[in-house]
Amino acid sequence: MKRGFYTIMSAQFFSSLADNALFVTAVELLRTGGAPEWQSAALVPMFALFYVVLAPFVGAFADALPKGRVMFISNAIKVLGCLLMLFGHHPLLAYAVVGLGAAAYSPAKYGILTELLPASQLVKANGWIEGLTITSIILGVLLGGQLVGPAISSHLLALHIPGVNNAAEAAIGVLIFVYVLAAAFNLRIPRTSAPLVPLSQDAQQSHFRNALALLPDFWDCNRRLWKDKLGQISLSTTTLFWGVSGNLRYIVLAWAAVALGYSTTQASALVGVVAIGTAVGAVLASMRMKLQHATRVIPMGIAMGLLVICMNFIGHLWIAVPFLIVLGGLGGYLVVPMNALLQHRGHSLMGAGRSIAVQNFNEQACILGLGALYSLSTMWGVSAYGAITGFGAIVAATMWLIGRWYLHNCRKHGSEVRRLLDIARKDHH
Repeated sequence: MKRGFYTIMSAQFFSSLADNALFVTAVELLRTGGAPEWQSAALVPMFALFYVVLAPFVGAFADALPKGRVMFISNAIKVLGCLLMLFGHHPLLAYAVVGLGAAAYSPAKYGILTELLPASQLVKANGWIEGLTITSIILGVLLGGQLVGPAISSHLLALHIPGVNNAAEAAIGVLIFVYVLAAAFNLRIPRTSAPLVPLSQDAQQSHFRNALALLPDFWDCNRRLWKDKLGQISLSTTTLFWGVSGNLRYIVLAWAAVALGYSTTQASALVGVVAIGTAVGAVLASMRMKLQHATRVIPMGIAMGLLVICMNFIGHLWIAVPFLIVLGGLGGYLVVPMNALLQHRGHSLMGAGRSIAVQNFNEQACILGLGALYSLSTMWGVSAYGAITGFGAIVAATMWLIGRWYLHNCRKHGSEVRRLLDIARKDHH
């Protein structure tokens, strides 16, 4: 791997660490403030909101500036969201601002991989990025849980910092410094030789017209990726995976409270257990899978959905821990090769930043839709067990349909599929 790859990994680690710790902190802030349970569930779709709304613009923004600078600006927006939460604004609003920073961050983070590395190293790079991201999820939810727990929060509150009145606010103050550390690594990310793509070729156009001009470009990129015979399979798989796993993070917290009687601090450790399995699966996939074999992991998605339903029958910690590790492992092994294949096809069709923005739009729209559905079901009184059954059934059925879709492509468009797989075998095409 090139030297700049490790700087990217460091920046991603600390930014993701703070994102996940902040999620647990925001849940605790809402609970201690007496907010209804549906508001805690709504944190997930609120974080995804700007991924969907700004998808036509953030990809072009990432391609128009050096990606290290885009990542730095994005981290600054996340710090703003933390400050809003710290100084009394509603946690849902403040967390949406953090999601705005994350939406701008993602196309630059993944887009720079295709600029920095050849196709033969994309699965390996994605394995390390996803493995490190999952590690940051593990440590992030643990960090957030411990920061709001009595052992650490008592020491933080003893400092008598003005404006900090409870454990959650003290935790937010710590996480601001983690975001600042991530920003420091952003400044060290190398400038690649990839040419910058200006937002508009006509410098005389107004900024508003520039923004409107990006909309048809984005929808054209979205259409091209969905029409691609390999891109559509990988995009549908990753869209489903992140849509479910993004909401599963909160569902595990709710399930642990109901099935095991856990507090936020205790339940956050189980979210970390799922992430441990995902990290192991991601690293194994990076070592064993090749880009042209990515579609072989589709049956694992069906198995993952069926395992999610089995969570309903677990009531003991000694069963829950290995079960959640296996569940996470299947997800990690599934998403890494599919993510790499999607990046490869997107970069070939339209450029790194725009392809990642299309990917984010679809994945986050799925998170937003499923999260809104879960929040409404919570408001209407559906239990965590019912939500888990629904999510598992959706995963298993949809992955089965995706598998049938790929087999249909192989039968009806075999020569095109073989041509695209042949391109995936080569670093230069």
